[in-house]
Amino acid sequence: MAEPKPGLLGRLFGGAVAPPAESPGPPEMSPPTAAPPKPSWLQRLATGLRRSSDQLGNGIASVFTKKRLDQAMLDELEDVLIQADFGLDMANTVTEALRRDRFDRDITGDDVRTLLAREIQKVLGPVAQPLTIDPAHRPFVILMVGVNGTGKTTTIGKLASLLSAQGKSVMLAAGDTFRAAAIEQLQVWGQRTGAPVVVRAAGSDAASLAFDALTEARAENRDVLIIDTAGRLQNRDELMGELEKIIRVIKKVDPTAPHATLLTLDATTGQNALNQVEIFGRRAGVTGLVMTKLDGTARGGILVAIAKKYALPVHFIGVGEGIDNLEPFAATDFARALVGEV
Repeated sequence: MAEPKPGLLGRLFGGAVAPPAESPGPPEMSPPTAAPPKPSWLQRLATGLRRSSDQLGNGIASVFTKKRLDQAMLDELEDVLIQADFGLDMANTVTEALRRDRFDRDITGDDVRTLLAREIQKVLGPVAQPLTIDPAHRPFVILMVGVNGTGKTTTIGKLASLLSAQGKSVMLAAGDTFRAAAIEQLQVWGQRTGAPVVVRAAGSDAASLAFDALTEARAENRDVLIIDTAGRLQNRDELMGELEKIIRVIKKVDPTAPHATLLTLDATTGQNALNQVEIFGRRAGVTGLVMTKLDGTARGGILVAIAKKYALPVHFIGVGEGIDNLEPFAATDFARALVGEV
């Protein structure tokens, strides 16, 4: 076959023009890297309780340096547990169990941690109760209470997300009318969870807002209404009186409401949380607890002390700020993570 004649440029300059180079293909794409697996709740719980478990484990290891259990070791262990905010009652329970089972016998720090986890589970097992939304009450009214900075508003957002994922229609009420920032924060959570938010101008009467919100939730046949309240110190009588007023006004719309009054507790406050449970329980009729900020403290034992003294249901615990960092409370998981067994 004859070669093709050179074109004009080839004839002028004495050669053929090289054919255009083939256009390069698309660059090779490196295979996408797989996203790291999301840690399980138990792993996140263990990480969140690391400060508590490390302090506890170090304390136990420093005490049990001898083979045989004696009174001096029991006394030192009692001090370790009290310093970890387990409270005197729980510390006595653990040391008496050790005295009964292992006195003057060989024992290791691991033996003590195993026994401690067992005793913690005995105390926490009965209070680890899910929050049950009774369909006979529509809307089911949840009143959130607590002192300043415990994470009430964030907890409401996470709880709204959980309930919405269960197919329940949720409405929120921005009852912390003292702080414009709290109102805005709840509105953001409402947008994220798809829950409408009843709001009034900052400084409005919180009891009136609660009345309007419950009336509106009933009209819209909502499954759940969650009412935020302003943070208040438990020793401020006038502020606790305002909380009692909110409850009285709610009962004018539905005499059975609120159907759950949840107290949020900041784990970093340690023994002060015991006083909060006592006073909010007496003034607001607390029905259950939510423990927050367990990842920011070495005082995880405080939850055990509260359960030992008050036996109130513990519905949820939080170990982070993410929307999925609020989980139903599980006694076995908590006990194992607290003593460092996971």
